[in-house]
Amino acid sequence: MPLCEGALILLVALRNWSDLMYLIVGLGNPKKEYVGSRHNLGFRVIETLSRHLKSGKPVQKHRALLASAEYEDQKILLAQPLTYMNRSGLAVNEIMRNYQLYPEKLLVIYDDLDLPPGSMRLRKKGSGAGHRGVQSIINSLGTNDFPRLRLGIGKPPPGMETADYVLQPVEGHDRELIEPAIKRAMEAVLVFVSDGLETAMNNFNQGLSSIE
Repeated sequence: MPLCEGALILLVALRNWSDLMYLIVGLGNPKKEYVGSRHNLGFRVIETLSRHLKSGKPVQKHRALLASAEYEDQKILLAQPLTYMNRSGLAVNEIMRNYQLYPEKLLVIYDDLDLPPGSMRLRKKGSGAGHRGVQSIINSLGTNDFPRLRLGIGKPPPGMETADYVLQPVEGHDRELIEPAIKRAMEAVLVFVSDGLETAMNNFNQGLSSIE
């Protein structure tokens, strides 16, 4: 009987521990030639969060660069998958399983062609909508029911392939719009952690219903 009681206490403790932990995943590609590209905006937000929260140097673990931090008494894991964009789900699933996290504790940050540069949109769930990194996560987790934060990059100009466009560096007027959006995205993540998704959506999704 004492062993059973001890096991029950351990299970409760593990559930309470995981309830206090969030996994924030920024999508991107790990090689140096992709640094600063449109497709790496998720990585940029994670790096900005890491500096703001003073998380320290990330370690390579569970197929990702992983750093831990705390905010408002919540534990946060900051992850940049090293699997390349199209296989992001492998890293996310491994982290989720290892830390016994639930999908509502996951927030995925990524670039979005369907939103104008500099805009962003928080959502509770949804399809991959053509984004292969997000689709990989959906496939690996077996659900599309997890929060995500989309950062607008706009459509490629006429005659340019989408693959070329998303892998280009952010420059010119787009850069002027997107750089402040990265900071706003960081702020949205912090509100998500401290006050919940609904509050974050109410604070940061204003004025975007017509462009989603």
